[in-house]
Amino acid sequence: MRIHLINPSNVSFGIGVITPRWLYVLAEATPARFGDPAITDETLEPLDPSTLSAGDIVGIGIHTGNALRGYQIGTLARNAGAFVVFGGIHATLYPEEAHQLGGAHAVVKGDGDLIWGRVLDDFAHGRGERVYDGGRIEPEHLLPARWELMPSDRYMWASVQTVRGCPKHCSFCSVWKTDGQRPRQRASDTVIKEIVELRRRGFRFIALADDNFYPVTLTDLQMASRRSDQAQFQSLSAIRAERFELMERLAGLPDDTVFFTQITMEAAEDPKFLDAMNKARIKGALVGVESVTPQGLKDVHKGFNAAGEHLVDRLRAFRHHGVHVLGSFIFGLPSDDASTFDATVAVAQRAGVTFAQFVMLTPFPGTVDFAAWEKVMESDTTRIAGTPLTRHWLIPDGLRPKVYTPHPIMSPDDIRRGTQGAWDRFYTFANIWERSRCVESLKARLAFVLVSKLYRQMYANTGIATDSARIGRSAQWARWIAKPTRRLFMGRPMPDLAVPV
Repeated sequence: MRIHLINPSNVSFGIGVITPRWLYVLAEATPARFGDPAITDETLEPLDPSTLSAGDIVGIGIHTGNALRGYQIGTLARNAGAFVVFGGIHATLYPEEAHQLGGAHAVVKGDGDLIWGRVLDDFAHGRGERVYDGGRIEPEHLLPARWELMPSDRYMWASVQTVRGCPKHCSFCSVWKTDGQRPRQRASDTVIKEIVELRRRGFRFIALADDNFYPVTLTDLQMASRRSDQAQFQSLSAIRAERFELMERLAGLPDDTVFFTQITMEAAEDPKFLDAMNKARIKGALVGVESVTPQGLKDVHKGFNAAGEHLVDRLRAFRHHGVHVLGSFIFGLPSDDASTFDATVAVAQRAGVTFAQFVMLTPFPGTVDFAAWEKVMESDTTRIAGTPLTRHWLIPDGLRPKVYTPHPIMSPDDIRRGTQGAWDRFYTFANIWERSRCVESLKARLAFVLVSKLYRQMYANTGIATDSARIGRSAQWARWIAKPTRRLFMGRPMPDLAVPV
């Protein structure tokens, strides 16, 4: 009997940008008596079905975007005689779907860090349950990853999680419902040890793969300080102090180490926090801008963001403190019109955003947007390949629409073309070369151009392309670019690096 852990994907690039951390966390959660699990990340290469045998236990982690491919693998594994276990955000939301369509023997809901060992023991002894609930475990129980099982030459960036959960309630996001709104923050000791292990292996660039690296805002603190009961203020103050402690320790790592994270716009109003990020060499952050208009921000329940020139100033604040922004923008909001696409690109350029991603509004399960859309669609009988639109992730890729929510004035093709146009304008060679001034040497500027083109190929063309041939060509392009690009990110292994005090 062998344990398999599989990350499904319809598109393989040969090289991965960021390590799928959950695979190696569940490897750590696998008891030693079962041996080292066989790990397959299909963003690198497709699964080889011949590796599956009767009696094996196959763990498949799915989010909505790769659920259909996950179900194909699950069915294949069950037909091979293996025991099939699903987990991940999508399986947590739709456990019965994994049973009905994915050949699941069991589904794990919630966090798998602690419960995975029990699942393996149960199936090894023939007493597996249909559904396991891992819940939301406390931060001291969040496991590190077994990075020694990772292929040594396939990823550009490593990843470490420092906090799980987000206190916000954005309408398009499911994190606050699945991971909770209470930040579950790992102690700096465990985080630093994991980062040091990765730097020893030659990883210079590390993503702090958090739901929100800035879980306590200054506004949160001010509001809590006014309450007669100071318990919440003390709790929030402790979380903030731990963030600063972590960043201080990150600053003690080798100078060539670079971090990237995900953060909310409110951090722009906290210069002390941004300065600490700079000293810790957190050089980049994905910031969910979503919309450049007040109406658009209202559409997504994100009133704490800024719009217009105020937005430009706040984004520039990150850059002023040495933190480059990957701005994330959503198109297809009810208040959008034909002018939104150009206006968004113009704001991104004026604000000095280093990278940008432009995505089309998609109602994902577990979100407020999805619940509202599903209710509106109750009387809609539209089906594609026999599947209702409200289960869009089950529609075959070649037939799957790009836009689902009816727009008051734009057609789905209008939104798709406008989104593609935004990618095209932001990532022209001239614009990329101008943005490359953020680095100094000619070699670094050429690397910036290469990385920008790779990012566009991997995240624009494969997401917006309308047919499998174009997606395949884009993936092949990414394969050609990815290998030399990876070398730009890797550093000299430092096997003797000590953990900073």
